[in-house]
Amino acid sequence: MEKKETGQYFVLKEKAVPDVLLRVVEAKRLLDSGKLTSVQEATEKVGISRSSFYKYKDDIFPFHETAKGRTITIVVQLDDEPGLLSVVLKTIADFHANILTIHQSIPINGIASLTLSVDVLPQTGDVAEMVDHIERQLGIHYVKILGRE
Repeated sequence: MEKKETGQYFVLKEKAVPDVLLRVVEAKRLLDSGKLTSVQEATEKVGISRSSFYKYKDDIFPFHETAKGRTITIVVQLDDEPGLLSVVLKTIADFHANILTIHQSIPINGIASLTLSVDVLPQTGDVAEMVDHIERQLGIHYVKILGRE
């Protein structure tokens, strides 16, 4: 299937990203850190070709690098238990993000869906870590980032 350039963005968990793209991210990190000074060195270190690096370098980046100053939309499926929504909201507050909108569905069979719009501020911690922290809470079924603006 031939793909045309659409400008669409996708948010994926790391396990869904092809290895070559993860290696491009690592090569970029090495170059940005100053540990290595040439693309040749960085690509050799991470085990990819220079052509792969140049092909993908502008198209892959860790989510947290570009999330600052943007709004993300998160959907959470959670048990209908007293205090669980407060735990989610407190986690977001602890990471210094700002909640813009909250919508929780009426629970069906003891499970509710929560949709949040969150403003990721310059002082906000790592968004991926925040989502992971929410997802690990007892009573949370899943957390998905639907998009960002």
